[in-house]
Amino acid sequence: MSQRPSARRHAQQKARSESEAPMARQAGHPGLREGEAAAQGVRLDKWLWAARFFKTRSQAGEAVEAGRVRIQGDRPKPARLIRLGDTLEVRTPAGIFLLTVRGLADRRGPASLAQAMYQEDPESRLARERLAALQRAEAMIRPWKGRPTKRERRVMLRFHPVE
Repeated sequence: MSQRPSARRHAQQKARSESEAPMARQAGHPGLREGEAAAQGVRLDKWLWAARFFKTRSQAGEAVEAGRVRIQGDRPKPARLIRLGDTLEVRTPAGIFLLTVRGLADRRGPASLAQAMYQEDPESRLARERLAALQRAEAMIRPWKGRPTKRERRVMLRFHPVE
């Protein structure tokens, strides 16, 4: 007796995933480049996307075009190839990252591998943490966002009267 087409397809997919699973675990990140491929480099916009600084590759390209990314102090184009050891300065809404490239990938993978692709400067990390603490303090002082309502304006005037 023959199986239904959907059941047969399900069995084939299950067998394929079971046979490929051990190889995928051993291979590591599918887009990670090693050896000769790493010597050639990876496009800057692809690397920024793979390292999870931007959600999409087009956002990464726009940031590079806008001058929010620098390589060794120079303003690059999105297609510029980066190599191991390059120094990057990346400006995002989260702050300024000063990085050294430690790994190359042209595909997006798990966050743990993305973080292993770069090493952040300790001063850069401290500056971002100070900025985040300042933003949290400002949010506590002024809990509303945007233009205050009439009631919120009256509360503000109680503390800061207009002369």
